[in-house]
Amino acid sequence: MPEKKYAAFPGRFLIVGFGSIGQGILPLLLRHLEIRPQQVTIVTAEPLGREVAALYGATFVEAALTRDNYRAVLEGRLGEGDFLLNVSVDVSSVALVAHCAEKGALYLDTCIEPWPGGYTDPSLPPSARSNYGLREGALNLRARYPKGPTAVLTHGANPGLVSHFVKQALLDVARDCGEKGGIPQSRKEWAQLGSRLGVKAIHIAERDTQVSPVSKEPGEFVNTWSIDGFVSEGSQPAELGWGSHERHFPADGRRHDFGCDAAIYLLRPGAATRVRSWTPLEGSYHGFLITHGESISIADYLTLKEGERVLWRPTCHYAYHPCDDAVLSLHELAGKNWRLQARKRLLMGEIATGIDELGVLLMGHKRGVYWYGSRLSIEEARRVAPHNNATSLQVTAAALGGVIWAIEHPREGIVEPDEMDFLRILEIARPYLGELAGVYGEWTPLLGRESLFAEDLDREDPWQFKNFRVV
Repeated sequence: MPEKKYAAFPGRFLIVGFGSIGQGILPLLLRHLEIRPQQVTIVTAEPLGREVAALYGATFVEAALTRDNYRAVLEGRLGEGDFLLNVSVDVSSVALVAHCAEKGALYLDTCIEPWPGGYTDPSLPPSARSNYGLREGALNLRARYPKGPTAVLTHGANPGLVSHFVKQALLDVARDCGEKGGIPQSRKEWAQLGSRLGVKAIHIAERDTQVSPVSKEPGEFVNTWSIDGFVSEGSQPAELGWGSHERHFPADGRRHDFGCDAAIYLLRPGAATRVRSWTPLEGSYHGFLITHGESISIADYLTLKEGERVLWRPTCHYAYHPCDDAVLSLHELAGKNWRLQARKRLLMGEIATGIDELGVLLMGHKRGVYWYGSRLSIEEARRVAPHNNATSLQVTAAALGGVIWAIEHPREGIVEPDEMDFLRILEIARPYLGELAGVYGEWTPLLGRESLFAEDLDREDPWQFKNFRVV
């Protein structure tokens, strides 16, 4: 791979957490930043990855950050002009964002994490355990630190990269529908474009086909990325951005009584909620409605208002089909009442074949459906970057782009992916994303339905069932 240097970084670079994403991004940072390994320190709760840190010359500190000790552990390791990259689990993003703002350090994470129990504590109301609630809590810090050091929230593959895919997809559909005009320059202009095109729904449609020759065993959870992270988010309430066109409200759906009001949640885990979706290579499939920050931020960003009245908003949600062994793992997990299996196995070097097909599916416009995204094989991932599989590389490439953007824009305060320069991020990430493809299709969630049994489907409005119909 060409080792293009995008930016110089003279400060200290602190990585919190060093699982698959931390190990995968370290060589990319050293490849594309003017930075010495001696500037990089890794703080992580487990010894996992110590040999990778040593291979690249980074300092490795085994220390779990907690609510009580995180300031003490970070003291002396973070100051004005430094960078904290948070790829951990069970460490509060809000606490770290505030700490970085006080210290004058830049910040980026790949999701908004709470302290332990924040996702699953039954004493908390579901709204407080939601990504909606976590997002509102993080955005509330803007009032405390206006135009402070840049803190990029949720900039992995999804959330993160997919927000930039949405903008590219909107431009592609606009071009192919004969829309005139250039690239929108504001949030309102992007919402106006989506409204003119008639987009009703946006799925983050992902199918992971990576396989290992070693099958999942009973009592084992297998996945191609963080198992603790996946189980945590799968245990949260199912969430989706709620479109302005929706005419029927789900029986177990609930609205939040605070914040932007762009999303709803269901009284069930996302990992127990299946949805219909489509990717070009897989075709139609059943995915899981796993809560993700992009389902909320994209719907919020693309809301078109007149005063306080919502004129247009797309329904937006994740439709995730993980690797087949992860599906079996989820099935077993649900059968054990969401108690994690005793053994965990992260698929990395043992993967034999497969791709991660990750993109956004725009529905409702006059061209049918349009999927735009990354089709990255395990072979290509190994060719272009060490310590990655296809899934992790889509995350690390996006995080790399976000880190560089933050260095280039150091005083933007707290920002979300939707507010960043999508062309710049795609430029940086593109060499690591395999094939970037845009494909039209004729699929709808009603296609081929009722082949076995009659269903009560509203033929006049096929879009009303497209998002959350549980099978």
